[in-house]
Amino acid sequence: MSKPSSCGPGPSRAALRLNGAQGTAPLPAGRFTLSPSSVSPACQQDADGASPLFTPAQPSLTGCHYRWIINGMDCPSCARKVEKAVSALTGVREVQVLFATQTLLVNADGNIKAEVEQAVKQAGFRLQDKSAPAEKPAGFWQENRLLLAPGLLMLASWLLHFIGPTLGQAAFILTTLAGLWPISRKAWKLTRSGSPFAIETLMTVAAVGALFIGASAEAAMVLLLFLLGERLEGIAANRARRGITALMALKPDKAVRVRNEQREEIAASMLRPGDIIEVAAGERLPADARLLSPFASFDESALTGESIPAEHQQDAVISAGCISIDRQVRLAVISKPGESAIDRILQLIEQAETHRAPLERFLDRFSRIYTPLVILLALLVALLPPLLLAADWQTWIYKGLTLLLIGCPCALVISTPAAITSGLAAAARRGALIKGGAALEKLGGIRLLAFDKTGTLTIGKPELTDMIPLTDIDHTQLLLHAAAVEQGATHPLALAIVAQARRLNQPLPQAQDRRVLPGRGIEAQINGQRWLLSAPLPGLTEALAARINQLESAGKTVVVVYREQQPLGLLALRDTLRDDVRSALAELQQLGVNALMLTGDNPRAAAAIAAEIGLDYRAGLLPADKVAAIRQLSQAQPVAMVGDGINDAPAMKAATLGIAMGSGSDVALETADAALTHNRLSGLAAMIRLSRATRRNIRQNIAIALGLKALLLVTTLLGLTGLWLAVLADSGATALVTANALRLLRQR
Repeated sequence: MSKPSSCGPGPSRAALRLNGAQGTAPLPAGRFTLSPSSVSPACQQDADGASPLFTPAQPSLTGCHYRWIINGMDCPSCARKVEKAVSALTGVREVQVLFATQTLLVNADGNIKAEVEQAVKQAGFRLQDKSAPAEKPAGFWQENRLLLAPGLLMLASWLLHFIGPTLGQAAFILTTLAGLWPISRKAWKLTRSGSPFAIETLMTVAAVGALFIGASAEAAMVLLLFLLGERLEGIAANRARRGITALMALKPDKAVRVRNEQREEIAASMLRPGDIIEVAAGERLPADARLLSPFASFDESALTGESIPAEHQQDAVISAGCISIDRQVRLAVISKPGESAIDRILQLIEQAETHRAPLERFLDRFSRIYTPLVILLALLVALLPPLLLAADWQTWIYKGLTLLLIGCPCALVISTPAAITSGLAAAARRGALIKGGAALEKLGGIRLLAFDKTGTLTIGKPELTDMIPLTDIDHTQLLLHAAAVEQGATHPLALAIVAQARRLNQPLPQAQDRRVLPGRGIEAQINGQRWLLSAPLPGLTEALAARINQLESAGKTVVVVYREQQPLGLLALRDTLRDDVRSALAELQQLGVNALMLTGDNPRAAAAIAAEIGLDYRAGLLPADKVAAIRQLSQAQPVAMVGDGINDAPAMKAATLGIAMGSGSDVALETADAALTHNRLSGLAAMIRLSRATRRNIRQNIAIALGLKALLLVTTLLGLTGLWLAVLADSGATALVTANALRLLRQR
């Protein structure tokens, strides 16, 4: 296939999606991540190649964009090798290898699909089209043959050694060559692709050197231990990915679509917004959808971490992957293929790897200098004592080869990304989405949380709390007439009054000539009489004014119901606190994290809420005032801003870290470094605990990696350890570091 002469405009920056506001904020990750974008026609010509769905954190506006799955990666250092190999190609603009999802993203000037595939193949890895069906799991022998074959040869060599040393020596050499063949091939490929200092290269040099000095048995054992370590790394890496890739299995492949009351089973990828689907009891939703049935319960634990089924009314928006608990339900699809809540979480996890933790970036740079220095040190150890001190050549060459293996940086390089990946996966499984390692690392250092009030500490939906008749009208008639006047209005207070009236299951009086009075209220005619709902007007009696003042002091908004200009009653509404506010603040206090409320509400309402939950506050703040307050607070300690509205976004950006409520606005979710998809404030303490556990895990991993190397470095120079223990310093430390990182997946 010839290359296209021009690829034209590539994907534009994808818009953040807004899901429905009712029910569970259907995994609001949709407003927190980038969705797949359009592809240029020229790139689409290459349909048999990689899926052109490249959506990096900062995509270019032109060029061809491709996405592959990489098979054969065991650790994050493998990802760096692939990146290096592909980035060396002419015409490549951007390369990202996402280890957590085994994905390669390439942005190029033209159609270089074949060149990319060849470069990755030369580096020793395999590519699979992202849109192609998943490969069948390999059998036991196929998956472990590179370890089992040398292992059987090693066993045979030991048996032959007992029969005859000469025969055993020959068998060990054969075993070494058999084990060295795949390793040396990969070393050569990596060297050609720009990674000459890979562990495979060091292993090849050490094994060949051991053969030359007659240590064939140790050479064979070194290779066997290395292959065992590689296999253990692969198993550990698959376990680390399991929590992420399990999300892919939450969406069923098939769906039941209903058209003209006729049901047909189709592939879930064929669903489009507006399609009507049916989901049987016990089945999962294939897409984000709006509930058409009057009522249903859903198990949302796989996405939100909440074990108790959630009950939803008609028109609630339900996320893909949720399970209908007790009945068959009918829903209307609202998400496009590839843009469901699950798809967006996977995209977020992919993009999170581009936001690497500072320590991870440092260790990556450090390893590029460290490995050549170790090779130089090993060379000096092998050469200087014999040349300068007339020491035994074989002894010091042996020590030099041992140092070569001890110095491999694999365990050190993987120490941070292994912990970060596990931490991000653990957070996602518990309903907290964190934008990468940098944000996860910062979370642990937060000492003050600044909260917005409405929609963050409170639910964000006013509720009617008091009905106070002032004449002989009863509560029911007062509410029904008020709702008749407010019916059709979109103001949050009007919606709350109408919703409360509907619960009475009684007909509303007929209202005509409804008219909104800007800045005052709303009026209508009922049975020829003028009814008005408004804020308190001048001319009220002192007793009534005092009663209104008392309600407002409790943080409530008061609506006065007038008939023919005479007050008939009072309606008091209040935005209720989230039910987990107090427990969340108590948990934060136990962690040594203080809290403060920053709100634009009037001081009286803010004081009432703050007094109820025991929180300091600053009220009457405009967005610019919130930014100034955050900057002032940040001078003393790291501060995170928790909010949900557009007016919170500037303060979230100014803070050390921004955290958005999942039901918040698009702007807040885009600005945030993390989001609580389940809208539970208790998730804040959980995120901070997880961050601190991740930081401890990273320190432990670095101590393991460096500690083992330092110990064996000394013992090698003293002649106490040999080649096979040197391999344990690398493969063993890597396995220990990975296993330690996996503990984060069980973090509570």
